[in-house]
Amino acid sequence: MSISKEFELLGMKKVSEVVGITLKRMREFAWVGMSTKELDEYGSEILKSYGAKSAPNVAYGFPGYTCISVNEEAAHGIPSRQKILKEGDLVNKL
Repeated sequence: MSISKEFELLGMKKVSEVVGITLKRMREFAWVGMSTKELDEYGSEILKSYGAKSAPNVAYGFPGYTCISVNEEAAHGIPSRQKILKEGDLVNKL
């Protein structure tokens, strides 16, 4: 996205703040034994509380609201009810 107007810059700053808050709260909320889908749903609720929408979900039809990659997954991990967080997991995007 190219920013050419002041209001676009202000909007990007606000969105960046909301994303930062969402990631921080998701990191604090994550616990051993929860699924990545549960964590994704929590992140979605935070975004919605700020009136924000998930770009991957809305613009590209991504099957989640956040990308949650665990361990060997490099990026764009798809949230799943079967993917359960374990002690020592490396979670990207939190």
